[in-house]
Amino acid sequence: MNYQQTLDFLYSKLPMFTRVGASAFKKDLTNTIILCNALDNPQDKFKSIHVAGTNGKGSTSHMLASVLQAQGYKTGLYTSPHLKDFRERIRINGKMISKTEVIAFVKNQKQLIEKVEPSFFEVTVALAFDCFARHQVDIAVIEVGLGGRLDSTNIISPLTSVITNISLDHTNMLGNTLAEIAGEKAGIIKKDTPVVIGETHEASAPVFNKKATEMNAPIVFADQVLTALDFKLANNKLSLSVYQGEEIKYKNLQSDLTGVYQHKNILTVLETLAVLNAQTEIKTDVQNVYKGISQVKKQTGLQGRWQTLSKNPLVICDTGHNEAGIAEVIKNISQTPYQNLHIVFGMVKDKDISKVLALLPKNASYYFCKPDLERGLAANELADQAAGFGLKGNTYSSVAEAKAMAIQSAGAKDLVYIGGSTFVVAEAI
Repeated sequence: MNYQQTLDFLYSKLPMFTRVGASAFKKDLTNTIILCNALDNPQDKFKSIHVAGTNGKGSTSHMLASVLQAQGYKTGLYTSPHLKDFRERIRINGKMISKTEVIAFVKNQKQLIEKVEPSFFEVTVALAFDCFARHQVDIAVIEVGLGGRLDSTNIISPLTSVITNISLDHTNMLGNTLAEIAGEKAGIIKKDTPVVIGETHEASAPVFNKKATEMNAPIVFADQVLTALDFKLANNKLSLSVYQGEEIKYKNLQSDLTGVYQHKNILTVLETLAVLNAQTEIKTDVQNVYKGISQVKKQTGLQGRWQTLSKNPLVICDTGHNEAGIAEVIKNISQTPYQNLHIVFGMVKDKDISKVLALLPKNASYYFCKPDLERGLAANELADQAAGFGLKGNTYSSVAEAKAMAIQSAGAKDLVYIGGSTFVVAEAI
């Protein structure tokens, strides 16, 4: 099989969450354990950091990897989903896994895959762990796919666990309350292993504290230790200063991820690095923290986070797709100068979209579209529901058509925002 045939085999043979939703989510770790046993348990052969959370886990994972890379560590990075190329999920020092490695892995494991019938995600996790072990990475940053407790990645024994935040998402699988969802995310907290929580929330904090006590895991809430102030946005960089109490820890820290919401992720990253410095052999110095935070996109290839696609008109996309994520996007829109607002918007059909639609600005022209996957919500259904919230616009047969029409309709000083789903962003960039 060549590379495309290999991907076609994986896509056609294995249930894939991004395409079909909940039916692809395997509610135990059995398949992952079988696959990794057959590979001589590669997950035990490298040091790791495990990152969960509802929003921000991707940005946080990429930032951590960028700093560790800047420090000179050979750094693995596993994230999902991909936007353009399957290989984005598995990187070492920012470089995607080779097509040859993907082909060889699937060829060697084809019989086992056909026997076990794992999910697409389970195979991808096994491939990532095998890749990191064979390349002998110094450290790997492993992003949880969904939840935590039953996620395929949860067979690692990390140096530290990180949970960015909790908000309502994937409620059909993880629970209908913040406490229930926190319980699933808290499943990555391991015995005697420090855990960093990004944001304190009254509903989730007791859940995390209880689990940490049970596991004898030292716990710290980043937003209780560090504060971000003095925000500025200039030359495509977000700049801020970070304080610990009255003491300034990082003055004028620059980030190439310009979404204002990134300050929360930056605090989570800085506290995680402090924990690693204090409690493990993985050390980073201030100079490389500055370097790593300022060059995330360049060093790790991160895309789709408040990303500028073009100017005149200004076209920006963002992968925020749930209530909390869209709330942050709206804050960014409100801080961006523009004359008229155009919003290209599409969603998937297994989400509660009413809470998202309620947040969206009414004084915008909407271009409703359906991302090109089975889970995509039909554009006319989205438009009908949006009309109930006073959102007016037209429907388009594809993301590309909606984007083209928005840009064509916009004046030079207008803003075109593209989002609603990771898959809409994937088609737009």
